[in-house]
Amino acid sequence: MSTSALTTYQRHHLRPTYEHHVGHLFPAMVRASQAHVVMLTERGLIPAERGAGLLRGLAVLRADTAPAPIYDGSFEDVYYLVEKRLAEACGIPAAQLDVQLARSRNDLDAGVFRMLLRDQLLGVLNRVLATGATALDAADRYADVVITGYTHRRPAQPTTIGHALAGYAEALAGEAIAYADLIDQLNVSPLGSCAFAGTDLDISPARVAELLGFNGLVTNSYEAVAGADHLVRVGTLNAQSLATGARLARTLMDWLTWRWVATPGDFTQGSSIMPQKRNPVVLEHLVSMAGAAAGDAASVLNNVGAAWWEDSNNATTDVQVRLWDSNDRTDRFFALLGGFLAELEPLEPPSREEIVASGATTTAAADALTLHGVPFRAAHSVVGRLVRGGAPDSWTESDVRAAADAVGLSEPLDDAAVADLIAAAVRPELVLRRAQIDGPGSDAVRAQVGELRGAFDTVAGRLAAVRDRLAAADAALDEVAEVTAR
Repeated sequence: MSTSALTTYQRHHLRPTYEHHVGHLFPAMVRASQAHVVMLTERGLIPAERGAGLLRGLAVLRADTAPAPIYDGSFEDVYYLVEKRLAEACGIPAAQLDVQLARSRNDLDAGVFRMLLRDQLLGVLNRVLATGATALDAADRYADVVITGYTHRRPAQPTTIGHALAGYAEALAGEAIAYADLIDQLNVSPLGSCAFAGTDLDISPARVAELLGFNGLVTNSYEAVAGADHLVRVGTLNAQSLATGARLARTLMDWLTWRWVATPGDFTQGSSIMPQKRNPVVLEHLVSMAGAAAGDAASVLNNVGAAWWEDSNNATTDVQVRLWDSNDRTDRFFALLGGFLAELEPLEPPSREEIVASGATTTAAADALTLHGVPFRAAHSVVGRLVRGGAPDSWTESDVRAAADAVGLSEPLDDAAVADLIAAAVRPELVLRRAQIDGPGSDAVRAQVGELRGAFDTVAGRLAAVRDRLAAADAALDEVAEVTAR
């Protein structure tokens, strides 16, 4: 059929869907079909000679690297393209194919969707782990670089670059665990569920699952083809992870603007008319990419929520474009963010005077008084009076005593209390000595880095185990398919 003779439905839905899906679905459908035919042959559900012929034809399709044919209406979708090309490769009419015996397009679609998402998320998780390692390396390097920490876009307390980046790494560690869990949830096979109610034929879904690297089977055949929760989780986890990364990107924009850190040259664009400017627009791209991931997740949720709880294109096939795009975007997001962090270096961190003038040390000053027995609220009031009188660098011992008298402390401050208050107010670098294990002290941050490395290593072990399982399954399927095809 000429493409000009396509029906409206073919031209405006089947063709564009085919063009987007064929590169993803065709190889996965061929691979799933190899496992299915091996199982049918082993179970005696098709004659050995017929099974061998089908496997030889499938091997031809798997080895064919030619571009997919243009959609011309002679087949409905990728599913029927596989049958059409398999019949040609086997040299038999399509009517003589057994590849769909005890299998529906429903469970085949559900199976290959899980296979594709599994593989994509393995790549995403690898990127997350690499970005986490980069963030931890930077946190370790810059655990002694004091900066002003902000809350509600106002200077709050002294912290360090290392403390901030270790905090982001902890968020990434949680996301890495979530991706590993999601891969485990995805990696169960729906194949064998057929349309949704299974079959009376003596098939072995567990054998197909084993050959395709699945950990097991979906428990219920209805859920196997109707379920979409795992699809929602993919979209929403990507959106969550990119939203967190986008928040860091916005903070990094401030650090660059304030010249606390150098602008990595590889991640900038030049100005069209201002030769002195290098614009770190990659950070803007990261924020935009997070917005797109949120849009993808919303699209998936809307489609799933609009569908019946049964096999429905709304909740399964139609959301794949959004999920594949989301996974690709997430992979690129972490490649960009990890690359940016790898080149991040301090430039002109805020000076002691700037940090003190911002008022960021005043909480430490109040805490210093409490160590001498002053109730916190009274200590807070003393420091509040001092702040209203001038910046901490201007405070004198007499100023402190006058503020304490005005507050009405029950006992006068001794010399040590006054000295400790002033030291805390004018020496932001004291934060590097803070012993609290989750705080910005240098030793604490480096201990956090070590603990988080362990968390990432655990997830990396899980990732390696899945990859090993898939590699072993691939090798086993190749071997049994070759033997059976003889």
